[in-house]
Amino acid sequence: MNELVQLGTLPRSQLPPLDATFKTTSSYIEALAQLNIQHLAYQRNDAVESADDCRRKFIARQLFYQLTRDKKLFPPCDENGPFKLWCDDLRPANVLLNEDMHIAGVVDWEFSYAAPAEFSYAPPWWLLIEKPEYWAQGLEDWTRVFDRRLKTFLAAMRQCEEDIAAQQGKRRLSHQMQRSWESGDFWVVYAILHSFAFDAIYWQKIDQRFFGPTETDDPSEAWRERLDLLDEAQRCEMERLVERKLEEMGDRVLAWDPDEYTEEFRHELMKRAEEKAKEDQARETENVTK
Repeated sequence: MNELVQLGTLPRSQLPPLDATFKTTSSYIEALAQLNIQHLAYQRNDAVESADDCRRKFIARQLFYQLTRDKKLFPPCDENGPFKLWCDDLRPANVLLNEDMHIAGVVDWEFSYAAPAEFSYAPPWWLLIEKPEYWAQGLEDWTRVFDRRLKTFLAAMRQCEEDIAAQQGKRRLSHQMQRSWESGDFWVVYAILHSFAFDAIYWQKIDQRFFGPTETDDPSEAWRERLDLLDEAQRCEMERLVERKLEEMGDRVLAWDPDEYTEEFRHELMKRAEEKAKEDQARETENVTK
């Protein structure tokens, strides 16, 4: 949510209220999916590359939103929790080591919240340091290399779990991570948490898992075979969005959605400017009178 506002020019007014809470996993995921739809609608500059690119992104978001509403993305066992502490920015760069190379602390906890268990079950993408959407050899090569690295990581994790007596008789995180990777839940979680990588992840790793294979092998063209999954109202909405986005491509407007602190400071500056203008006018009037 924070990234969509800071980097994607999504108006803050589109976010859930500050005091909003979610009692189920599906309700939270549905809210995030809806924000991705709003993001496509509101982002003015560089939101789409062409009319077909706009259609491809619209269809991906609508079908993903449909999956969230139908509660098909995750098994129902953790629908009502437990919701554990989760940090979106937990990665090697934020781990501090001492001179003996032992962990001394972890920083940057400002993006922490209670999250669905599936977030914790997904293996950490940072095992390869580089995110999949930035991997030079492409997503499939990232998957191949990550699978090999994950085996090592889970083996070490199982050893730690064996050494902790309190873990006996409980669900082990290593088992959950293995299942998340093998089932494809890892990619669902990744798409949810990384909005700017959503389109590539959806078409290459999510779409065919839930909606079946396509005749084309080109992920950029698969959307054409999913058009019939939209109803008439959605197709009309898509074409209206395409028309608007093409118009916006020729009129690059600087978007600014200030937070409450910036807005307060702006009003204070305007107030000072008005007071100074009145003082200047009063002095001019006084000089004319003299």
